[in-house]
Amino acid sequence: MMTNELHSPGLWTLAWRRLRADRIAMAALAVVGAFILLLLLSSSGLVAADWEDEVAVNYAPPSFVGPDAASAALARLPAPVPPNAFDPLAQELESLKAEVRASHPPREKALTLPFGADKWGHDVLKKTIKGGETSIVVGLVAAFVAVALGTLFGALSGFFGGVVDDLFNWFYSIFTSIPSILMILTVAAVLQQKGVMTIVLILGLTGWTGPYRLIRAEYIKHKAREYVMAADAIGASSWRKMFSHIFPNVSHVALVQLSILVVGFIKAEVILSFLGFGVPVGTVSWGSMLNEAQNELILGKWWQLAAAAGAMALLVTAFSLFTDALRDALDPKIK
Repeated sequence: MMTNELHSPGLWTLAWRRLRADRIAMAALAVVGAFILLLLLSSSGLVAADWEDEVAVNYAPPSFVGPDAASAALARLPAPVPPNAFDPLAQELESLKAEVRASHPPREKALTLPFGADKWGHDVLKKTIKGGETSIVVGLVAAFVAVALGTLFGALSGFFGGVVDDLFNWFYSIFTSIPSILMILTVAAVLQQKGVMTIVLILGLTGWTGPYRLIRAEYIKHKAREYVMAADAIGASSWRKMFSHIFPNVSHVALVQLSILVVGFIKAEVILSFLGFGVPVGTVSWGSMLNEAQNELILGKWWQLAAAAGAMALLVTAFSLFTDALRDALDPKIK
């Protein structure tokens, strides 16, 4: 005798089915996954650990089969002096060549620089990977902080109401009445100290308003439903009702807000670093690379700008496409 167990798929199961059916969403997810993998490899030192090494001459152009550093450096020196010619600088020139050979030992194969080198001779491709580590970490951690604060404040405000709701709405009105970029720059000027954690705090403390508004509305709607009343009837505490009963039913809103804020905060980090409020000297990010590239562009050196802007555009576009698809997949109205 065969028995068939019929059960309704859950929200996350239905969402995953919709995502798998969307080819654009899966392609965007693959791009985002590739960037996350590069982030993990870079942070572990397996990739781009030597990005600060001077592997080429200053502003070496992009090349897949370019000369190595030694031959490129020697090519910039004057031609050798004939033995029978009198030149008081001949000995100094020979010593200079010896120093170049010692500092740039010959390579077994040609140097490959797909995106050229910067003004210090650093490989721009490795620099872009290392800069992506900083920018992506800032985007992810700051978005998590903002969503955590917005969810906590929205849960307290929507569930308790009354004076608590009025207090949080007052804070919300203050933060939303000031333009976001001005609020970010104000907090940056107050904190003054530069660093990755400072940027995370700046963005996290100013970006909670969006998740707060949506989570508050969800808690106001769910607190009057039957399953919450049943939990209240068996003596569940307010915190248990808020985070054990209601939150699992509104977690998809927080997840979508998290993915949206990651995109916004990556762009915000680039703006802060470009304006000089971002990462400190010695730490590379896409924003600091664009800051350097603005001076290089005047000299016709476009490759660092293209590398940083291209990587950021690819990640932000992929993340935005995935966010749109995730929002549609988690919409219960879409069958």
